[in-house]
Amino acid sequence: MRLIAGLEDVTSGRVVIDGADATRLRPAQRGLAMVFQSYALYPHMTVYKNIAFPLRMAGSEPAVIDRKVRAAAQTLNLTEYLNHKPGQLSGGQRQRVAIGRAIVREPKAFLFDEPLSNLDAALRVNMRLEITELHQSLKTTMIYVTHDQIEAMTMADRIVVLRAGNVEQVGSPLDLYRAPRNLFVAGFIGSPQMNLIQGVEAENHGAKTIGVRPEHVRASQDAGDWVGTVSIAEHLGSDTILHVPVEGVGMIKARVEGEFALRHGQKAYLTPDPTKIHRFDADGKTMS
Repeated sequence: MRLIAGLEDVTSGRVVIDGADATRLRPAQRGLAMVFQSYALYPHMTVYKNIAFPLRMAGSEPAVIDRKVRAAAQTLNLTEYLNHKPGQLSGGQRQRVAIGRAIVREPKAFLFDEPLSNLDAALRVNMRLEITELHQSLKTTMIYVTHDQIEAMTMADRIVVLRAGNVEQVGSPLDLYRAPRNLFVAGFIGSPQMNLIQGVEAENHGAKTIGVRPEHVRASQDAGDWVGTVSIAEHLGSDTILHVPVEGVGMIKARVEGEFALRHGQKAYLTPDPTKIHRFDADGKTMS
């Protein structure tokens, strides 16, 4: 993201924005707007002045500033807070102000740097929905950095999975879910994480490691391929996540319906869907 924004120098390759080579352009010339994790609002300014600030710095006419600020505030449900200062707002409202400050610049693309990490769980869910709706409304490219795979899966049209500066896989959320390229992507995408199994069970499938997602493991009280005693049963309402240690296989997670009868200490029989088993070689790469 820092390379795209122009905050660091590119040592190889190019940065192309809206079809034009922007590799050597200064940050201010790239037509981008960034939303920071820390909000970066001016505490002594009102919401109106915070949103208007980039327009004032650009020398926009007062009438243009007023129109754009009020339009952004209406889009983000901030109209009634325009005379408030950041200290009088909730975390979610402050983040919306930061987004509003970016919107008024009418950028070619938005850069979001983990904008929801400072919010509590409930606010994160609400803001995730609001940003998604905003994206659909503005029809402007948004590059969104996150370590939360749920945010990535629910918000993205296209995901780039990075590890140590390397691109592991690029694709739609369902592409990455259905066909992970390697063990890293397989373990990152999906909640709970994919069950990864080595040893004899993997060798039986001609692989070093096999993977099966919890939702692709069927649980029963009377028969199945694997058997073990329920260690933990996480009752989530609509779903229950069973954690079952299986001898020779390891700890297996199974996602079952919320009212499934198995509890801690009870015997569980598990059967993986044979059509949903992923195979990986010794290098951790997906096998065809």
